[in-house]
Amino acid sequence: MNAVARALPEITFRPMCEADLDEVLSIEREACEFPWSREIFRDCLRVGHSCRVLESDGAVNAYGMLQIATGRSRLLNLCVRKRLRRRGLGRRLLSLLIEVARSHSTDSVVLEVRPSNAVARRLYGSMGFTRVGVSRGYYPARNGREDAVILALALS
Repeated sequence: MNAVARALPEITFRPMCEADLDEVLSIEREACEFPWSREIFRDCLRVGHSCRVLESDGAVNAYGMLQIATGRSRLLNLCVRKRLRRRGLGRRLLSLLIEVARSHSTDSVVLEVRPSNAVARRLYGSMGFTRVGVSRGYYPARNGREDAVILALALS
């Protein structure tokens, strides 16, 4: 791919709102064999999680959701539209969410990731996340359940 084709689009970040859910669901369904439902996204908005979208080219092309609790934050979901992956958009959105966690004085950000999601695991590792555990049978999978690797990033 040439440099022009890989150039980063101009992007903006903003809080997610209910009007974004059609585009968010489109990204989620494109990326996940077992996608979250509209109700799960609505609940995250309703309870006040830090939900952000990344806009580029006039559309929502990525989203991230962070649960903030006393002492630590939990990355609930992060996804980039398939055609725009490997351009640094996920890294930029993750950096923003880490800064949101820092601004709330949390000590760490934790997340779960599928062992089979090598791309996400590389991103998280490159951002300083380290493995702290495994949650057995956490994710639905085609043939039963898949474990989750639990990763954490210390913010202090």
